[in-house]
Amino acid sequence: MRILLVEDEPAAARYIAKGLREAAYAVDIVGNGIAAWEQCRNHEYDAIILDVMLPGRDGLAVCRQLRASGSKVSVLMLTARDAVEARVQGLDAGADDYLTKPFHFRELLARVRALTRRERRPPPSEPVTIGPLTIDVSACRVWVHGQEVAFPHREYVLLEYLARHAGEIIRRTRIVEDVWGEHHDALSNVVEVHIQRLRRRLDDHGASALIRTHRGHGYELSDRNRNRVSE
Repeated sequence: MRILLVEDEPAAARYIAKGLREAAYAVDIVGNGIAAWEQCRNHEYDAIILDVMLPGRDGLAVCRQLRASGSKVSVLMLTARDAVEARVQGLDAGADDYLTKPFHFRELLARVRALTRRERRPPPSEPVTIGPLTIDVSACRVWVHGQEVAFPHREYVLLEYLARHAGEIIRRTRIVEDVWGEHHDALSNVVEVHIQRLRRRLDDHGASALIRTHRGHGYELSDRNRNRVSE
């Protein structure tokens, strides 16, 4: 899942981004409200962590602009002001949740999980199923041919991402941006390495052909019965 962090204090931005990336979120960082709006116009996010006090355009104005544009992205607003009026202003501007500085990172992470689960993930009664593969996205659990299979967190995130775009050929640059974040080194072979690991794990359970490589185009997760071009 991809998050936009809008924070003008570099130390705070690094601290929050580091924790989110360790929790397997892709994170983009901007330091002012104008840049935040531009990012939202050009990229799709699962959630935005938005500081109120920002140069250029404050967080309240950014949030109002997002809602006026029709965006339904989840917004967690951060502020150093603890007054009830400040929280009401943020919620009235269209924020989904509000967190006052200073805060414990575990609480921020829990709030992000709650927002993304509520807004982006289907309920437990609607698992994602592609052929022999079934993913309970609300519990982050995977079954192949009815047998539960454990995946390391990053591999699970990549598998869920491909499953959400089942039947679509996804370019590796887009995978890097959406799964690892746009500031990750696009020239690294991180996608190829994790695709290979996913294939090996699925192959152990008779489902390696679900992931296909389209040379020069990208990767596809599909149960369509056709020959796969391997790496």
